[in-house]
Order: sequence, then structure tokens, then C-alpha cells
Amino acid sequence: MSFVLFVVSQEKKVAGELILIIEDNEKNRKLVRDVLQVKGYKTIETETAEEGLKLALQQSPALILMDIQLPGMDGITALKQLRADPKTNGIAAIAITASAMTHNRQTMLAEGFDGYQTKPISVKEFLAEVQRVLNLKDRKG
Repeated sequence: MSFVLFVVSQEKKVAGELILIIEDNEKNRKLVRDVLQVKGYKTIETETAEEGLKLALQQSPALILMDIQLPGMDGITALKQLRADPKTNGIAAIAITASAMTHNRQTMLAEGFDGYQTKPISVKEFLAEVQRVLNLKDRKG
């Protein structure tokens, strides 16, 4: 008697999606950009939430990586504006913050973010979270 083993793997999202990085720190922005581009993602970036809102409308990225503490408008306020606009309310968003307090994760998710990462980022965890949120977005819609 012979057995045939079928291996079914969870289909991983193929990189190539456009990701908008909103981060005011140049070194953090470069690290995130380089990590994403090595994995095949396309990136656009800005230092301010105000410019990020414009880019989100113009470019319709698959995902936004949003620093919370930004000059001018903060990341939470920017996310609320994205969610209020029918053209951008479906864009997935991950909060990126230097605050690693446990309650902050719940707070950011309650504010409407789809994911949460602390700085400094762990490359492996960061990429896993990007993948998880992109896959979640696909299942939703």
C-alpha cells in the first residue's frame, strides 16, 4: 500500500504591494524602506501626516506604516482622517511607535490601526506583522 502526501501551505501574499511609510526620523524611514524593498515591496514615504494623507489619496497604497509621534498632526489623528474618507478608509495601517507599553497595543488597535510595532523594530517581527496585516486586508476585502 502506498500513501501520497499532499502538502498544503498557506498562500503567502506575494510582495510587490505599495506601502506608504509615514515617519519623521530619517534613519527609521531608511531602515523600514530598505527592509521592505529587499522583500520586493514598493515604497513611498513622507515625514508628515499631512503629506501622508495626500499620498494615500493619490497613490492608494495597500498598507500605511504610521509613526504615532509626528510633527504637526499625530498618527492617530491622521488615521481618523483616513478612516473618515471613503477613498482611503479601506487602506490597512500599522502603528509604529517608540512606546512599548502593553496597553499601547490595545489603544492603537482600538483607535483603528490594523497592527502595531514598536521601535526599534525587530526585522523578523516587523515583516511578519506587515505580512499578517496584508493577508488580513485580503480576507476582508
